[in-house]
Amino acid sequence: MSLLISDEILNSVGLSDQELLVEIAIMLFQKERVSLGKASKIAKMNYVEFQELLATQNIPIHYNIEEFDQDVKTLKETGWL
Repeated sequence: MSLLISDEILNSVGLSDQELLVEIAIMLFQKERVSLGKASKIAKMNYVEFQELLATQNIPIHYNIEEFDQDVKTLKETGWL
């Protein structure tokens, strides 16, 4: 699925394309809708960079066995493992 957001809307909220992706990824992660691995993929950041970003914003990393398994799968699919 592709999502088209006009430049006018991006400019009105003061975000670049990348910044909006990061905001979406953080929101989905905080609401526990995606794992850490998937959130980093949405944000187009590597796994460690996304973790560091969460830390700078004092966002706790909720992490369980299912998420770990999903992250391992995601890392294998993206070639990180």
